Amino acid sequence: QVQLAESGGGLVQPGGSLRLSCAASRSIFSGDAMGWYRQAPGKQRELVASITITSGTSTNYADSVKGRFTISRDNAKNMVHLQMNSLKPEDTAVYYCNAKIRTPWRINDYWGQGTQVTVSS
Repeated sequence: QVQLAESGGGLVQPGGSLRLSCAASRSIFSGDAMGWYRQAPGKQRELVASITITSGTSTNYADSVKGRFTISRDNAKNMVHLQMNSLKPEDTAVYYCNAKIRTPWRINDYWGQGTQVTVSS
């Protein structure tokens, strides 16, 4: 089991920046993916960004956030961050931290409680 706790959400004006952080309750193998998803009212939860670290760092971003958001991971502190720049009103959503932890039999999904991001003037 692992618990994930997000922080850093809030209200920001269009064009502004926020940095989300997610702290895991224990170490997570760097080869297991960690990432951020978001869910806006009336919409399905969608992947924002994910990161794995094996022989190198592999990141994946939704097209809508490429060039504006940057995901990073600090394995020593069991944390993953999402730097969000040039925020738009359509980025408004609840943002969830996710960890996909592999076992010999399956991949287990773990989720945080979510943090609200509101982009509005």
